[in-house]
Amino acid sequence: MYIPSFNKFESEQEAIVFMQRYSFATIVTSVDDIPVATHLPFIVEQRDDKLVLSSHFAKANPQATGIEGKNALVIFTEPHAYISPTNYEKETNVPTWYYLAVHAYGKVTLLNETSDLLARTISNYEENYLQQWNNLTDDYKQKMMKGIVGFEIIVDDLQAKKKLSQNRSEQEKESIINTLSKSINTTENETAEYMKLIKLKH
Repeated sequence: MYIPSFNKFESEQEAIVFMQRYSFATIVTSVDDIPVATHLPFIVEQRDDKLVLSSHFAKANPQATGIEGKNALVIFTEPHAYISPTNYEKETNVPTWYYLAVHAYGKVTLLNETSDLLARTISNYEENYLQQWNNLTDDYKQKMMKGIVGFEIIVDDLQAKKKLSQNRSEQEKESIINTLSKSINTTENETAEYMKLIKLKH
């Protein structure tokens, strides 16, 4: 991913927090030189000094076939917003788009056992449902687990970008924040909140 120096996340930890917040991501792999993608919820966790991404495919998904040991790209993104040139001080400007995105690369390892993965996924997204899941019959749970392919990716390259007016004047930043904050679009509101965080840190 192309990342100018002023658009970099400040730390790996900041990128991890972002990934955990926007954890419904896109996994991209290649089959016969053709990129294929699936949109999945991920568990993003640090184990010792490693960053690990965990999720599962539907077993019927062709992308799950032959993926063991293959390189994968997982894209985490949101929020984003169109930026009108009316926010800039000079007329000689063009529209642009503000966004945050993290690209995580690593090799795919399939999981032979998926019960722990499902329990951790439930705990991550709806902890109160875990008791209901545990009370379901073993036959039902086994049937569900036979229909999925669990996997993990140990991240070996993490690229994180936030394009949020870092190279703009303070007046222009304030104008953009005010515009996005007043929007009825929640992704634009969230973009403004991230811009405010940058201002607080500097």
